Amino acid sequence: MEKTIRIVAALILSPDGMALVVRKRGTSAFMQAGGKIEPGETSQAALLRELAEELELNIAADALVAMGQFEAPAANEPGYKVVADVFRIDVDHRPIEASAEIEEIRWISPADPGDMVLAPLTLNEIFPALLAGMEGRAAP
Repeated sequence: MEKTIRIVAALILSPDGMALVVRKRGTSAFMQAGGKIEPGETSQAALLRELAEELELNIAADALVAMGQFEAPAANEPGYKVVADVFRIDVDHRPIEASAEIEEIRWISPADPGDMVLAPLTLNEIFPALLAGMEGRAAP
């Protein structure tokens, strides 16, 4: 039986439809920014805290658009699955910098991420949900 890790994740999108993904130190998979929800913390509060810690990005709570809850095998913890509350955040092109445990950030096309290693949650759940909502619009 898989163990569950409850997390929160941000689908951060630029005006041209590119998505921000991050790679944490010592790992190979890129994923959404976010992290574990602390006891007594709401999903929104956890995400705002994680974005400030990981990307020095201060977002107003009303900028978070709930996408839903998704689950997938954990990218960095074998035998675990993540259950994620996912929020979409639309940003302008201001610079976003990696900090804390983030080794690298990239802007990629959700429709064509290339051959980079993506976490199962990103590749199999979040990006398909985003693209399904883009029906009738050109995907980046």
